[in-house]
Amino acid sequence: MSLKKIAELAGTSVSTVSRVLNTPGHTCHIPGLSEKIWQIAKELEYIPNEAARNLRTGNNKTKEPFYTDIFLTRFDSLDKDPFFGELFIHIKEELLFANALLGEVLNFTDIMSLGEKDVPIKAIPYKTPSRVIAEKPAALPAFVSKKHNTGLILLGKCPQGLIPVLKKRYSYITGIDRNPTDYEYDEVICNGITAAQKAVGYLIKLGHNNIAYIGDCTFESRYTGYYQALLAHKIPLNYANVHQTGQTEKEGFQVMSKIIKSDERPSAIFCANDITAIGVLNALKANKRKGYVPSVISIDNIYPSQKTTPMLTTIDIPKKEMAHLAVMLLLDRKAGRHRENIRIELPCRLIERESCIYKA
Repeated sequence: MSLKKIAELAGTSVSTVSRVLNTPGHTCHIPGLSEKIWQIAKELEYIPNEAARNLRTGNNKTKEPFYTDIFLTRFDSLDKDPFFGELFIHIKEELLFANALLGEVLNFTDIMSLGEKDVPIKAIPYKTPSRVIAEKPAALPAFVSKKHNTGLILLGKCPQGLIPVLKKRYSYITGIDRNPTDYEYDEVICNGITAAQKAVGYLIKLGHNNIAYIGDCTFESRYTGYYQALLAHKIPLNYANVHQTGQTEKEGFQVMSKIIKSDERPSAIFCANDITAIGVLNALKANKRKGYVPSVISIDNIYPSQKTTPMLTTIDIPKKEMAHLAVMLLLDRKAGRHRENIRIELPCRLIERESCIYKA
């Protein structure tokens, strides 16, 4: 797909399109034009690097392009959580800037079926056949073939049991998450404990001491940060205020609907992510006649959080910077410039909006 076609659809010049797609951080004078150009380029699957074009035309004289697969560790689709959807957009932009190509977008089911379609001659055992039969879960493959010239970016918390499989499949792995690992692979994180402590601390500063948590509680840093913040302020943890969910909008709505009907309702709600909080706000809106108006805060600062009523107070996770550093680490690892597993931790910040109020 040519720059000329993109320019025609965007209503601008070829030179402007070229500057936007080939100059990191370039911003047009016309508001929204850069975003429009990127959107058209993505829809048309425009690939700017010469290696990719030669790959499509069958010219093998240039260096083979580097691909990057994406593993959605928590959901089966990017539509389930806009946080990962926004991260994915930034990753695609960074890959374009780096003249790398996007590979497959994989979910948990795809990863669990690794090896089923592989050619046996390429298979690399990670355990002997006898140990595989004795130890491996039935769902995990005994052999995983190496994926050539391809890296992997993990979006979210990766189950511990899958890490050995992924390391046999991919030579270059980088994770993006709020839950740090024990240096299992290169990772870019914004620590969920810190983000949760900042969110709950803000509620306590507003006068709240009866604060509910809605989100994942299974080895989840945001849940850890929630109860650590309560204990730091000498507020006992009330397990009736803890609501385990898969962190979706639907579950946020369902849990909040139950809380509204309960006899002892918390004065504030801390949600593990924005999409859960959006479900909570929708439930409150649907039951506004009951006169219950708790403060609501969450983590992520996704774009839809700016469109809620009231506007959602949240903790910003720097998605663009995380995507940039993840791709940088992946390519640096491929180039052999580092061998030890590296963790880069970015800060989070409070975005004060309308959904939190002082407790009288």
